[in-house]
Amino acid sequence: MPSSSVQLLSKCTIYPDKNSSIKSLKLSVSDLPMLSCHYIQKGVLLSYYPPQEIITNSPSPPSNELIQLLKLSLSKALSFFPPLAGHLETDQSGHVHIVCNDSGVDFFHARAPHLSADDILPGDSDIPACFREFFQFDYTLSYAGHQKPLISVQITELNDAIFIACMANHAVVDGTSFWNFFNTFAEVTRGVVQISKPPEFSRDTVFNSPAVLKVNAGGPSATFDCNAPLRERIFHFSREAILKIKFRANNSPARNSYISGHEGPNKPESKSEISSFQSLCALLWRSVTRSRNFDVTKTTTFRMAVNCRHRVDPKMAQLYFGNAIQSIPTLASVGDLLSNDLNFSGGLLHRNVAAHDNATVLRGVKEWEENPRLFPLGNFDGAMITMGSSPRFPMYDNDFGWGRPLAIRSGRANKFDGKISAFPGRDGNGSVDLEVVLAPSTMAGLELDLDFIQYVS
Repeated sequence: MPSSSVQLLSKCTIYPDKNSSIKSLKLSVSDLPMLSCHYIQKGVLLSYYPPQEIITNSPSPPSNELIQLLKLSLSKALSFFPPLAGHLETDQSGHVHIVCNDSGVDFFHARAPHLSADDILPGDSDIPACFREFFQFDYTLSYAGHQKPLISVQITELNDAIFIACMANHAVVDGTSFWNFFNTFAEVTRGVVQISKPPEFSRDTVFNSPAVLKVNAGGPSATFDCNAPLRERIFHFSREAILKIKFRANNSPARNSYISGHEGPNKPESKSEISSFQSLCALLWRSVTRSRNFDVTKTTTFRMAVNCRHRVDPKMAQLYFGNAIQSIPTLASVGDLLSNDLNFSGGLLHRNVAAHDNATVLRGVKEWEENPRLFPLGNFDGAMITMGSSPRFPMYDNDFGWGRPLAIRSGRANKFDGKISAFPGRDGNGSVDLEVVLAPSTMAGLELDLDFIQYVS
């Protein structure tokens, strides 16, 4: 593979094209724990803007006009999301606010003419390291939003493609809000005047709280080792493969007897169907745990982030701007996990997700208010898996005017042994891509796990 060095051509500040009508937004119970998490780093790989290609039938770098168009579109998009052009500020009472002062965001223009889309999209190997160079704000904790812009954008030209990356403060946005902004940026670039999904900035929700999070002077530190050796791969699951996994989870001979007879803290309370995604998570949980070679008495944890917007009563706006997520841990012994099929692990995951209702959300808010704390991201006992992102996010809706993305990729942010991110598959129709980050020895074992790999395409 060619050298992956990326040449930075320019950096500038982009301001909203209209002044903000919002003065400030207070961070909520769901926002504040994310101050110790890295900025989100996600981006889309796109074919080149085509005018010259149509005429000459040969690839050519995007014109300066395209870069100027993206700058102008970013300015317009920020006017629909004015908090993103502000910064964080902690008041005398200890509450953290987003000050919407139109201070602008960073825009980077870079080039890597030695790289092509085919070079960096291998089908059956690790994700190339060059993707890391398409992002800014490496290892930047969200608390740094007190001094740094809350988002930045980097445009990187390849010899036959373009990568558009967005880095966003995780205490300001969750995945739902992040992709709504990214989609809006794309909409505006392709000429939309009235955006399809305007965000909702109200703070009148169950997550609004008088509780104060105390942070050490100088800010928090990352809760995991950012320099630990890791491997990253994308595993693709077609719709057909996922339906097979789901059928297996829901039609095991032990399914009904397990649901009616299992005792313990994770006892399922419903015979409702295990979903496609829960079934896929169950498969991954078992295979990664098997590859880690723990004693059967070891406890393993699968942690999922859930969107709470529709789980509270009354429901929050679907496009509420901010974090509206809570983390659900599901526990099982290695022995139980591996001696039972997907009906067991899938049933545990399904029960916990189904039980996360309004009362559970409120209980989580109350518990945090009684003990305000940062979110402990990481794999602390070696036996944890953390699932982030979602195949429901509209990542491939980012058409900037010349077609859907070729791929979705991420940077270095928030990656540790056992961190998984779920993306929709490019072919749609229920397909899923899992971005899997593991210790090298565990990844090697997963690649040889026939129970897992038989479903990968």
